[in-house]
Formats: sequence, C-alpha cells, structure tokens
Amino acid sequence: MEQLLTWLESQSALFLFTQTGFWIFYAIILLINGLVHKNRVLRSSFLFIASLYFYYKTGGYFFSLLILSTIVDYSIGLALGQTTKTIPRKLLVVLSLFINLSVLAYFKYTYFILDSYSHLAGHSIVVIDYLANFFNVSLGTSFNIDSITLPVGISFFTFQTISYTIDVYRRELKPVRNIIDFGFYVSFFPQLIAGPIVRARTFIPQIYRKFVLSDKWLWWAILLILGGLFKKMVISDYISINFVDRVFDHPLAYSGFEVLSAVYGYTLQIYCDFSGYTDIALGVALLLGFRLPTNFNHPYKATSIQDFWRRWHISLSTWLRDYIYIPLGGNKGNKLRTSFNLMLTMLLGGLWHGAALKFIIWGGLHGIALIINRMLNYAFGKRKSVVSKFIGWFVTFHFVVLTWIIFRVESIEKTEIIFARLTRAFMPNNIMDVIFSNTYLYILIIGGFAIHFLPQRWHQLSKLTFIKSPLYLKIITASLALYAIVSLHQSDILPFIYFRF
Repeated sequence: MEQLLTWLESQSALFLFTQTGFWIFYAIILLINGLVHKNRVLRSSFLFIASLYFYYKTGGYFFSLLILSTIVDYSIGLALGQTTKTIPRKLLVVLSLFINLSVLAYFKYTYFILDSYSHLAGHSIVVIDYLANFFNVSLGTSFNIDSITLPVGISFFTFQTISYTIDVYRRELKPVRNIIDFGFYVSFFPQLIAGPIVRARTFIPQIYRKFVLSDKWLWWAILLILGGLFKKMVISDYISINFVDRVFDHPLAYSGFEVLSAVYGYTLQIYCDFSGYTDIALGVALLLGFRLPTNFNHPYKATSIQDFWRRWHISLSTWLRDYIYIPLGGNKGNKLRTSFNLMLTMLLGGLWHGAALKFIIWGGLHGIALIINRMLNYAFGKRKSVVSKFIGWFVTFHFVVLTWIIFRVESIEKTEIIFARLTRAFMPNNIMDVIFSNTYLYILIIGGFAIHFLPQRWHQLSKLTFIKSPLYLKIITASLALYAIVSLHQSDILPFIYFRF
C-alpha cells in the first residue's frame, strides 16, 4: 500500500493542453471512444474513468474531492427527487451548499480568513493542513502539512454540482439515476480544470443522445483547437514571460510607457490565455460528441460594462446571475435594492477568483460600474448613437484595462507603484527605442488586438471558408497552422491562468 501511494504522489504532474502527453492521452481516448460509442453505458463509464485519470494527473490525490462532490450531490439529487415536502427539500439544498462550500472554503479561503482574523486580533495563527495530516497518520503518506494546497478546478466543479442540486430543487431538472452518468457530467475532462461551468440541464441530455460527428463539426473542432493553441502558446505565453511578468514584478525598473504597454499586454494575455483554454476545451469535447457552451464573445468589443459581462466568462456571469443575483431579488425591487444585489453579486464574483483583498476590490469596482451603467440606462435609455457607442466602448475598454491591474498585481502596494509610473514616469523620447527593441512583442500585442476587433462577419466568413474548402486544402491549412504554432512558440509552457482559481 505504501509503495502504491508513493507512486500515486509522484505521478501528480500537471496535465496541460499544451503538453504532448495530453495529446497522446487524448488520441487514445478518441480511439476507444470511437470503438465503444454505440454502447452508451460503456461509453459513459469509459469517459468517466478517463476523466478521473485526467484529474488525478492534474490534481494528484485531490481527485478524492471530485469523487466526494459527486457522491454528495448525486445522493442529494436522488433524495430531492423522492421528497415533495418543502422543509425537507430546503434542508437538502442547505446540506449540499454547506458541504460543497465548506470544502471550497477550507482549501481556498482558510488563509484569507485567518489572516483577516490575525490583523483584527493582533496575533498570528499557524496554518496546518489537517486533511493532509489525516492521510499521513492513517495511510502513512508524507504530504506537507505546513500549507494548504488549492486543488485545481475546485471552484469550477463545485459550482457545477451546486447548480445541479439547485436545478433539481427548483424542479427544472430531473435527478440523474445513474451515478456513472452523473460522475461523468461532473468530471468531464475537457472543461474540468478551467471551465466553462457547464449546467447539468445542457450536458446530461447529451449523454443519452446518439454519438454524431459531422464533417462540419469535425473541422470546426479542429479550428477551435488550433485557434486556442495559437492564443495560448504564441500570444499569451510569449507576452507573459518576455514582458508582462517582468514589468509587474519590478515596475520601478520600467518607464511609464513600458508599464502602460504591460497593462495592455496583460489585457490581451489574460483573454488569450483563458479563451484559448475554452476554445481547446470546446474543440476537444466536440470531437467526443459533446457541445459545451460558449464562454467568450469578443469581450473587448463591449460598449458597456453590462455588455462586457455578457461577453466575458459567460458561464460564470450567468451562474452568478441565476444563482445569486436573481435569488437576491434581481432588479425587481427599488433602485437601492437592485444596486445592493449587483454589488453583492460582483463582490462574491470577485471572491470566487481568489481569497485576496485585490479580488474583492476588483469585484467591487465592477459592481460600482454596473450600478452606474444601470443608472445611465434609466436616465438616457438604452438606444445609442454611433458616437455614444464609441464613447461607451472607449470608456468600458479602458475601465476593464485599468481594473486588470488590480487583478494582476501581487499586492495592493504594487498597484500604487504602477499607477505612479503611469502618471509620473512617461519618457516620450524613449518610446520609439522601446518599440524597436521589442518589435516582435509589439507586433503580437497590436496583431492580437487587431484580430480581436475585426468585424464579427469577417470571423464568421473565415471559419465558413475553411470548413467549406476542399479536404486537401483543410488538411494542408491545419498542418501549416500547427507547424506555425510550434515554430512560433518561443517560451516555456505556462499553466493556464485560471488553473489557480
């Protein structure tokens, strides 16, 4: 037993979409899925086991939490389906929320809570990972107990299981009878680590449908995967390693223009990183016969902050709307109550991203912006001229850019330094020298934004042109694109940003 556990610990290396190992794993999955797809039970069982293995390779022994979450909400869902009385049903939902949020709070918010208490009480508290200590005592493992490690993807699969229980409680979804099917939904590997957050009512019906993969969807999936790899490996990783990380780590060493360039660079980096993961996840799932929800819709084209949140991390923003904002009362109360609901929702949305004051401030700023947005709509209506739309876009885009500073910095103190460099350290004489010394970087930043801001019809036309082109041309194009991605990738492979949330 001890040798087995030691081997399991040694195998818990990160399993990235950008690693060759993942694509070997995925090729095997595609092959076996093709062999068993006509037997629904066998297919679901196989993909469930494969997904658990994927999470084990990514998160190590934390896959036990995934199993715990699966068993808890599967059992509660069955109990809700068999109970008609109001009070027992409410207690079951409370139990689900208590268990899921307690686990999430333990791993994600223990340090934040204890640090806050320490500041108020005036003395520090030593943090011990009691779960790791339990494993060490009971199984003879040697996990570090001096710090609590955040399991990758815990925020995503926790929100998925909570949404399932609430939907069953609301009678918007029938409980899943087969625990393998439910476990497959919770653990489906393409979106397990960084989303999108998938609702059971959109995914589970797909489990029972016949596997169909048309030529159109095959090539659309390939296009999604290649596009996601390009965003991550060519744009995001290079900008991060070669510029953004350096500037944010040591802002005092850079001029105001370089700091501003890094802020715009991070704005592009986080979009390419996160949407790149989503694109790959959608493509990988589609080749297995499952359609995941769109998570991004050119968010930097938004003409208001409300529009931004309809385009950015759509699965999270709709989750917050449906399970927090609307239950709080949404916009059905007076203006003050609506503003309170918006602010609380965005503060919780900020806290979802991490247990730090900067995320609460970031969420609060977006909450204030949404309140102002709603007040302006009340005052002037929603119909806008071309000029007002441009002004709305300009203000929204730069509000988002500036708030990304708070999201990115390691400490609030560095925010002050960065804003000081932006306002007091501009050196117009060296701008061209900076650009010429980092030509490739600025080509990536400008080119990345240019592609993002292209008209929607151009994006659609390019996709349709590729999908409708002759087979040989699609193969050549895809091969050249993959070769270009590998050739242009000039930095180390970085974990996806949202792995830490």
